[in-house]
Amino acid sequence: MAEETAEGGPEKKKGGLVMTIAGVAIVTLVGAGGGWVLGGMIAPKPPVTEEPAKPEAAGAHGEKMEEGLPHISTEANGVVQLEPITTNLAYPSDSWIRLEVALAFKGPPELPLAEEIHQDILAYMRTVSLQQIEGPRGFQYLKDDIQERVDLRSQGKVSKVMFRTFVIE
Repeated sequence: MAEETAEGGPEKKKGGLVMTIAGVAIVTLVGAGGGWVLGGMIAPKPPVTEEPAKPEAAGAHGEKMEEGLPHISTEANGVVQLEPITTNLAYPSDSWIRLEVALAFKGPPELPLAEEIHQDILAYMRTVSLQQIEGPRGFQYLKDDIQERVDLRSQGKVSKVMFRTFVIE
């Protein structure tokens, strides 16, 4: 009788292993199928458009807008994006800086004032050295200095200076 138990033992273990693998496979398939169904129910449906998108749309003032998202810097919003400022630094003179700035006006934007501010920022950037603007603290000092110059030049008409890009080469 002891021999039968010894012979039957390995067969039960082998059968248990097959049953375990089959159980894990079934649970995996059920989980994957449930995830697929639930994902299909939760995922947003793609928007259905009946008209093809027009490549050139007219803006608020009749000008043509670029494709993609509308720009936040519009005169209707009171935001004027200045032309990019590219100049060399005071020291080292072979280092160049490119800066794009937008001005948020408190009232209607004044384009001549924006151009004066652009020239003032350009003149200031030519006096800055690389060591003055290194690191996060230096960049914060630069932003504060430019904001102060804009406040003085605009006499409170500009509420905020927004840095769009800042590159040093």
